[in-house]
Amino acid sequence: MRTNPILDRLGSYQLAELQEKARAMRAAGLPVVDFSIGDPREPTPPFIPAALKAAVPEVSQYPTVSGLPELRRAVADYLERRFGVAVDPGRQILPTSGSKEAIFSAPLAFVDRDAGDLVAYGTPGYPVYEWGSLFAGAETRAIRLDGDFVLRAGDVPGWDRVKMLWICSPHNPTGATTGREDLAALVDACREHDVLLCSDECYADIYEDEPPPSVLEVAGPGMENVIAFLSLSKRSGMTGYRSGAMVGDAAAIDVLRRMRSSVGTAPAEFVQAAAVAAWSDDEHAARRREVFAAKRRVLRPAFEEMGYEVVGSRSGIYLWVRVGDDVAAASALLDGGVVVSPGRVFGPGGEGFLRLALVPDVEACERSVEVVRACLNP
Repeated sequence: MRTNPILDRLGSYQLAELQEKARAMRAAGLPVVDFSIGDPREPTPPFIPAALKAAVPEVSQYPTVSGLPELRRAVADYLERRFGVAVDPGRQILPTSGSKEAIFSAPLAFVDRDAGDLVAYGTPGYPVYEWGSLFAGAETRAIRLDGDFVLRAGDVPGWDRVKMLWICSPHNPTGATTGREDLAALVDACREHDVLLCSDECYADIYEDEPPPSVLEVAGPGMENVIAFLSLSKRSGMTGYRSGAMVGDAAAIDVLRRMRSSVGTAPAEFVQAAAVAAWSDDEHAARRREVFAAKRRVLRPAFEEMGYEVVGSRSGIYLWVRVGDDVAAASALLDGGVVVSPGRVFGPGGEGFLRLALVPDVEACERSVEVVRACLNP
């Protein structure tokens, strides 16, 4: 069977081998604490599934790509409360089936494969920026991050060839946060070179110190050349609901709406009803934020007391730990029943680090500390 050669170029998801070994350990009755996949285990707040169940209709019909007006209004209200920005719900917001599918498919609307368009993104990072760009026919450029793992305007080579630039704050996998000045400089550079700035902000409501800013705060009312990608997965414990939104430049949102109409990509309206409830409430997000902070308070000292540097990791749901040989460290922990991700699976620049997704509960985090000390104590 002939297949798209991009599939062969990408290969299999590099975390699959770790997951296979972890499954085999579970099947053998061995205890396993899994920090490898960012899928938190805390229950979804009950009012959210209640809103979904109440909205399931007797007759099922296709949802519109534009989504329910009340959902777009709820997102706009959230943005005003959280970031102090005013957004036109009718022209600047588009609901999505989570952020992953929106990030993957967005280049299809903007990349001209015959023009040699280039899409740039930071590495280490979320691999979907590259995957979607390659399937759209773009050339890709991975910009290596180090130090504080923040992508800045001065890091981008060859601006004139770039069509789209992906940033992520709080950053996956490092938890680094991009400040307002750096966001503003990126917006200015993208406008100067007519580049679409795509900001993945799906972890924006998980933080310990100051709330991370949004690119929308520095984009101005028209938000030209800027799109922010939002998600309820981590904010509201809705990973399985697949619910998010794209917000920004009205012209770009219209292009995405037209493209997505051709694909038929739209969240079910009963999921949208659950999303209205989630975006409209901030208290549950604050409670979830404290849960992730409690997990950090257990794990961070365990590494730091042994002399390992925890980089970034103040926002989002990950710890990013410098360990030297990341593959050897991940293998040692796996032998002890603790599954983590070697940093290199997130691309060049990740070598020498471990990523721990703060998904096990606090008690499991506490149990894993003994394994960390036994396996990695220098």
